[in-house]
Amino acid sequence: MMNLSADAIKAAVAAQRSRAEGLFDELARCSQRPRGITRDTYGAGENAAHEVFGAQAASLGLEIRRDAAANTYATWPGGDRSLPAIVAGSHLDSVPHGGNFDGAAGVIAGLVAVAALKGLGVMPRRDITVMGIRAEESVWFQVSYIGSRSALGTLPPGALDARRIDTGRTLAEHMTASGGDPAAIRAGRNELATSAIHAFLEVHIEQAPSLVELGKPIAICTGIPGNFRYPDARIIGRYDHVGTPRRFRHDAATAAADFAVALDKLWEEHEAAGLPMAATLGRFHTDAAAHGLTSVAGEFHFSLDVRAYDADVLANLEARLKGIVSEIEARRGVRFELGPRASAAVGIVSPVIRSELEQAAVLLKIPAATIGSPASHDAAAFAAAGVPAAMIFVRNENGSHNPDEAMKIDDFLQACGVLTAWIAANCRA
Repeated sequence: MMNLSADAIKAAVAAQRSRAEGLFDELARCSQRPRGITRDTYGAGENAAHEVFGAQAASLGLEIRRDAAANTYATWPGGDRSLPAIVAGSHLDSVPHGGNFDGAAGVIAGLVAVAALKGLGVMPRRDITVMGIRAEESVWFQVSYIGSRSALGTLPPGALDARRIDTGRTLAEHMTASGGDPAAIRAGRNELATSAIHAFLEVHIEQAPSLVELGKPIAICTGIPGNFRYPDARIIGRYDHVGTPRRFRHDAATAAADFAVALDKLWEEHEAAGLPMAATLGRFHTDAAAHGLTSVAGEFHFSLDVRAYDADVLANLEARLKGIVSEIEARRGVRFELGPRASAAVGIVSPVIRSELEQAAVLLKIPAATIGSPASHDAAAFAAAGVPAAMIFVRNENGSHNPDEAMKIDDFLQACGVLTAWIAANCRA
């Protein structure tokens, strides 16, 4: 698979340790909060991270450009620029009060791989681009893969009018303030033609401690779940006196409890059948302006995220959930208003690239597991657009989306080694 020796690649990647550590430290400094890291989507935190990335890429002599969505591209030109490019990267935003490694690890891994290959004297025939992607974290605008789907021309209609949860300003307004051009996106401009991309590779920390449990530093991804989401659902019942007999009640809170229990049973059923999925009620609450100790809840708010690795399984899950809703409505005398629906396609990992990454790990003598991703990633947006895509996960003891993300630099450099080996074998033709 590799023209370079395994020892040479491992040594070249190890030589980039200080670069990687310095970049992680710099990203932490520009987005530190009293609790964790906040690189807010199309805000000061994410903007600062893109500046850090751009400056480091420029120091490596890479070509820097930004697109209408303010994604940042750092390209090492190949000898034949008509060939489809290798793109490696991830996102630079975070959830509020998150950790320093989610997303950022993939961007820094791309820079480490390029720096290592430059150090080895590799002359790529095709372009190698490291991409710092905007707005992967859907929590801010409740839209998935904003940066990658904007670049690929697959951003859903109306997404630019979504409002950020904390500011109330639209995505278009935030994008403009961050140097983007939402009018160009509305007009149909896309930066990345799928025919011009040889493959998309993404390094990412694992979301659950599967690799900790397995005792492996890295894993090769087997698949990325698709999802459907209802970010602003509610149940309408009737406010009543706390002494109202059960037969007269239209209790939104007990209806919500029924829904949560039924959802969990549905998950348990699929798990027993060997059909991996996940269901999350991220928000789940009565109306703080109206609820009280002596009132029956007349309104209940929740968000729902359901994900699975197979499109047919997802469709069946949604149909089953709607049946559950109808049954609860009839039994409890309430009304569900699910509100706007969002979705993301299942991310199919390229079997060829997956196999090549597994081979690279063997040749480098790096212990690697194979696991499905429990989370959504930009790689899924590339795969859905028809780009061969794959992912490498890095061991992370405390999960992600929290201040205590615990990626070890040794594990990270192992993932960088596999990425570097794959790029070395694929940048020549």
